[in-house]
Amino acid sequence: MNSGWVKGVAALAMIAALAACNRGPETGNAEAEANLKAGQEFLAKNAKEEGIQTLPGGIQYKVVRSGPPGGESPDGNDLVRVDYEGSLTDGTVFDSSYERGQPAVFTLDSVIPGWSEAVQQMKVGDEWIVFVPADKGYGERSSPEIPANSVLVFRLKLLDLARTPGDGSISRATTANG
Repeated sequence: MNSGWVKGVAALAMIAALAACNRGPETGNAEAEANLKAGQEFLAKNAKEEGIQTLPGGIQYKVVRSGPPGGESPDGNDLVRVDYEGSLTDGTVFDSSYERGQPAVFTLDSVIPGWSEAVQQMKVGDEWIVFVPADKGYGERSSPEIPANSVLVFRLKLLDLARTPGDGSISRATTANG
């Protein structure tokens, strides 16, 4: 892999990823409760849609495009380069590397659990639509862009990975398909 993209983008991407993980105060209001219920209903209905698969932790995904056969999957320690678009279930986009024209680079231990679990199941070249339950996203934390207890929808394309020291077995063990 060309390490030029790592040096040029890694620091900025890591700062952005870490900042995204610290979304704001936890809330306990009626809106958060309503969002949780609506999200659970959305996921129950979505699970019945054609092509939707569910990981053991409740994350749902649909394969848009598969990468080449024999592609590598990252583990919890690896540095990955992805293109993505994050939206709410109503289609409101809250973040997009596509709009910025620059893929994101980060380690999987620096993002929300739903991303980490899903991306570890992908192979380089795969493109998926991933539906992240609230408890695997930001939970009761909210931001101006993301209401508390929201199901998050991501279009993810795994472009590349760089192996880093460690075996990532703790993260992988929680996401294995059995």
